[in-house]
Amino acid sequence: MTEVIFSHPEFIIINKATGVTMHDAEQGVVSRLRDELGETDLHLAHRLDDGTSGCLLLARTPRAAARFEAMFRTRQVQKYYLALVDKKPKKKQGTIAGDMKNRRNGQHILLKSQQNPAVTQFFSYGFSDAPRLMLVKPLSGKTHQIRVALKSLGSPITGDTLYGAAPSDRLYLHAWGLEFDYDGEPVSVFCTPPAGHYFAHPDIVNWLNTAPHPATLNWPKSARKAPREDA
Repeated sequence: MTEVIFSHPEFIIINKATGVTMHDAEQGVVSRLRDELGETDLHLAHRLDDGTSGCLLLARTPRAAARFEAMFRTRQVQKYYLALVDKKPKKKQGTIAGDMKNRRNGQHILLKSQQNPAVTQFFSYGFSDAPRLMLVKPLSGKTHQIRVALKSLGSPITGDTLYGAAPSDRLYLHAWGLEFDYDGEPVSVFCTPPAGHYFAHPDIVNWLNTAPHPATLNWPKSARKAPREDA
């Protein structure tokens, strides 16, 4: 059963399970919620990759869907992600920025050009016997943005075989939190990764239970205004 973590008359936020697709007519997330919750008029306002779990917002009316689509596109919604990686990145924190280009087999690559860059900020946390945890704040919304950004650091996400990582029980990328204002009311929602044996590791669980709110961290200053998200 899908976990609903926030409910509002105009939208809901769920903790999406890994492996659930966005657009399949029978197995997609909208169809599942219709069957599980009786929600007959849900609309996607943003996307998560099939293998990514975590916070997914769905609008309950076409008007709210259009509103949220504009909010995501113009960066009025702050997103935070968790990723586990097997290899230590080239640096412990920073900003990754560059244009992205499609390649064969569904891959994307990061370019050095900055015409319409994907901008990703991160902190890296190491543990004694668990995969390294990356706390990620994307400042744009490109397809595979976080996966490509971490690959560019030499640290592909655990389980992300498309970008050179070894196979695992899941893609270890989780949409941890969403924050925004709606009709003057602040909304701040975070959710625990729903599956994955590495996410259940005691070191990772302890970090999740004791981590400060990500907005309080000293994130790198962005040298340029981040681009609007892809439509």
